[in-house]
Amino acid sequence: MKIRDLMSYNATRILSGATMRQAADLVSTTGVSDLMVVDEDNSFVGVLSEGDLIRAVMPNFHELMRDGMSLRDAFDEFVENGKEMAVRPIDELVISGDKLVKFRPDDDVLKAAGTMVAKQIRRLPVTDLGGKLVGTISRADVCKGILS
Repeated sequence: MKIRDLMSYNATRILSGATMRQAADLVSTTGVSDLMVVDEDNSFVGVLSEGDLIRAVMPNFHELMRDGMSLRDAFDEFVENGKEMAVRPIDELVISGDKLVKFRPDDDVLKAAGTMVAKQIRRLPVTDLGGKLVGTISRADVCKGILS
């Protein structure tokens, strides 16, 4: 079975250069945990996860506790970090380059499923030969396709 048989062609995309606020809004409204980042030509750039967004604004609890800050102070810093980071571009958080795992529609589903399990990835980008994003394949897609 090929990835094209199970993949979703309606990937949730965000443009490179978008703000962290725009990414957070998109994650919230769509319910996806991974955004596919593309450029203006729909060329695949990378992946941004909701976890990456949260980690970017999280205070360093060890440092805060060492400095004698309370949990309330830590929360205030968390909120302040969020306000400051909201207008920053997502590009510094996008997983790209050598860290990026992607597949083509004609790749075997077993190869994608094995990668998802081994690397604990929920959703993988699927690109054409020219590097354009054509969709995604998720663990749910694999489960539905193989087990139903």
